[in-house]
Amino acid sequence: MKDQNLIDLFLEMILTERAASLNTIESYRRDLEQFIVAAPKLSSSVLLNANRDDLRKYLSLLEKNGFAATTSARKLSCLRQFFKFIYGEGIRKDNPALDLDSPQTGRSLPKLLSEEQVSALLSQAKQQAKSTEHINDVRLWALIELLYATGLRVSELVSLPKAVFNSGEPYIYVRGKGEKERLVPLSERALQAVQIYANVMMQVKDSTGKLKYPGKHQKWLFPSRGKLGHLTRHRFAQLLKELGSKVGILPTSLSPHVLRHAFATHLLSNGADLRAVQKMLGHADISTTQIYTHVLEERLKSLVHGKHPLVK
Repeated sequence: MKDQNLIDLFLEMILTERAASLNTIESYRRDLEQFIVAAPKLSSSVLLNANRDDLRKYLSLLEKNGFAATTSARKLSCLRQFFKFIYGEGIRKDNPALDLDSPQTGRSLPKLLSEEQVSALLSQAKQQAKSTEHINDVRLWALIELLYATGLRVSELVSLPKAVFNSGEPYIYVRGKGEKERLVPLSERALQAVQIYANVMMQVKDSTGKLKYPGKHQKWLFPSRGKLGHLTRHRFAQLLKELGSKVGILPTSLSPHVLRHAFATHLLSNGADLRAVQKMLGHADISTTQIYTHVLEERLKSLVHGKHPLVK
């Protein structure tokens, strides 16, 4: 069986049985295809004939080429799942990825923005939207307000359907990883920005004078004429970095994911419950959310030093 056929079988499985997102599927496809290119051409099918040494050499090659340990570990995870699948299906008689050691990654803390930096970013976005009234500036303001108010993953944010706002309630239902649905509250600021954006959007005309994005024909809150039908996460990240540079935030320090981190850390530093933050972020496991507990640790230290009678 050819490599591409094996990849297609594997991706079909994770789509149907695990309800994997399109982003996950494309990531797995890239990882497997990169391994095929890097591995020695053993026969018409690298994936059927690759052995444990081939996998080790591939990991060494990734390290030599400067890939981060976290990236190598993710690629190895994909290969493990793939070989486990084709072994379980009886396509291979062995699993070359079994018991293969992962690169040592260590757990890094997320990049942080201060509350003052986020406030400056939001103010700049709002000012820009109010002064130009251009749809792109109003859209960016709505995107940033929504992201900081909800902590959505960027893929969830840019692909929000219009219908989630139809109820007029101060919350939305978001379908995240594994097609799991969660309730996410909204702030008044975010609702206001979205409403203003929606009003401006209905006035956008194309060169013929017709509505560029007719509401009844568009599913997405942030539509685009591109392949996906909605704004891409890469374009949003680019616009966010450009805006950040106007308030002195370095492009390397700012991304949609950094704003998601800011949402979580600022909630925790102001007394939010870790379990509540876990639910809003859509983390299946509390251990994923615990990366933010460094914020709680600092707050507890401050509390002890400031309030404990024996410390004074």
